[in-house]
Amino acid sequence: MMRTEAKETRSAARSSSSLWKRGYVGYGLILGFVLVLLYLMVSAQFNYSPHAYANPTTIKAADTVPAKRQRSRHEQDAASRGMEELGRKEVVEGHTEKSTARLQEEQDKGEQEWADKNPIEERSGNERNSDNWEEKHKAKEKDTVEFTEFGGGTDDFNNVAHTKPICDTSFGKYDICELDGDARARGGAAATVTLVSPRAPLREWTIKPYSRKYLDGLKAVKVKSVPSPEYAPQCTTRLNVPAMVIELGGFTGNYWHDFTDVLVPLFIGARRFNGEVQLLVVNLLPFWVDKYRKIFNQISRHEIVEFDKDDDGAIRCYPHVVIGYGSRKEFTIDPSLDSTGGGYTMVDFTKFLRQAYSLPRDRPIKLSKSPADRRPRMMILERTNSRKFMNLHEVIAAAEAAGFEVTIAGRPRASYDEFAREVNSFDVMLGVHGAGLTNCVFLPTGAVLVQIVPYGRLEEIARTDFGDPARDMGLRYIEYGIAAEESSLMDVFGKDHPMIKDPVAVHMSGWGNVAEWYLGKQDVHINMERFKPVLKQAMEHLR
Repeated sequence: MMRTEAKETRSAARSSSSLWKRGYVGYGLILGFVLVLLYLMVSAQFNYSPHAYANPTTIKAADTVPAKRQRSRHEQDAASRGMEELGRKEVVEGHTEKSTARLQEEQDKGEQEWADKNPIEERSGNERNSDNWEEKHKAKEKDTVEFTEFGGGTDDFNNVAHTKPICDTSFGKYDICELDGDARARGGAAATVTLVSPRAPLREWTIKPYSRKYLDGLKAVKVKSVPSPEYAPQCTTRLNVPAMVIELGGFTGNYWHDFTDVLVPLFIGARRFNGEVQLLVVNLLPFWVDKYRKIFNQISRHEIVEFDKDDDGAIRCYPHVVIGYGSRKEFTIDPSLDSTGGGYTMVDFTKFLRQAYSLPRDRPIKLSKSPADRRPRMMILERTNSRKFMNLHEVIAAAEAAGFEVTIAGRPRASYDEFAREVNSFDVMLGVHGAGLTNCVFLPTGAVLVQIVPYGRLEEIARTDFGDPARDMGLRYIEYGIAAEESSLMDVFGKDHPMIKDPVAVHMSGWGNVAEWYLGKQDVHINMERFKPVLKQAMEHLR
């Protein structure tokens, strides 16, 4: 009985082992088939890429098939999926070599269809290595005139990517045009400057080449762009330097406006040419130019042309012409707003003036390094009309007591050049708000400017006109505001009058009352106890 059971047990084990072996063989065959299928698919994938087994360091840029576009990530994924599906289908049919050939043929066909629909200029940067693109790019470069060393302007009016408009009329105070290329200037009553450029449309601007174009009585200059020389006057003289068209007039003659509206903007616009520029001046004032002759000689080494009276038929041609000038801030320079690219500052302007007038002092006295008996020099500006010092003698005495050597300066009696040299010899300038403070441009860098601001909420005007410019020049700026009790207007109106009690209302009533009373009919009586700390502060700046 036990033998029978054992025999049956061995028989069942042999049967189970046989079944397991047959199952193992079956699974092995299936796995082998899957591996062969995967091998064929991977082989087809690698056969598709001509550089699949190449050493990456040996592949050259020319071997990257530049005629084909670089597909996006989505296109690559879709192509891979399609290739795998087609590979599976043809592996089953036993045509793997045909699979690779068909895939390559369909890919080439798709690339050609895409290329036919998309001009080469719209392809990515990888395709620009092709000879076809280089030829087109070179041809395009022939039609494009790049910026010159002078900056601004353009001879390719429509090439927005490389240029800016010929005329910029976006700033309210003034307009500026820059003509770069074949620029032709015709003077006379109808003064015109024309740019000849093959890509320029027929267009015309009317420009007042002065810093404050909104003023009445200014003369205009026409600026034109034309596509060919037949639309422009023929050159009678050609100068191989730039030209700059400017206008005098307006507020020219007021000392502060001389600098704010003409000399500072002229420096901004013309200094980059380093003297190699010809000035074409509308409304030329010979006496005024003579006053500032040394400045003009530094700006330009060439003859000044009276442009609006240059009506003898001369057509003056230049490689670059600037029409108009201006500064985006009053009596100062903001390099970040300087469209010329010169990057100049008011410190550069004052250095320029010292060079023009051969001024000897770059720095004021340094008391810590000077003999004990040497006193810093103070210039007090004396006004003769409005905003006069009513107790000037007390101001002088207090300044001398503080340790200053004081000189009173009224209207210059010497030549302007000599007066500039005299101003440069001082360490401190003190005066009531007015055009005379403009002379601070001749002070050495680091000197002190003390501005007395009349009563009537004039602090903002004072800082704009002189405070900010002084700091931009590298001067130490101190401001002293007149109280109502120090103003002569207190005696005229009394403390309860709106002129004293409510200056804001006076400002809101219009500029006329501000100009007439706060600026035109006010004198100041300095409270010496209030003023002494100002003198002490000025002395400290020089230690």
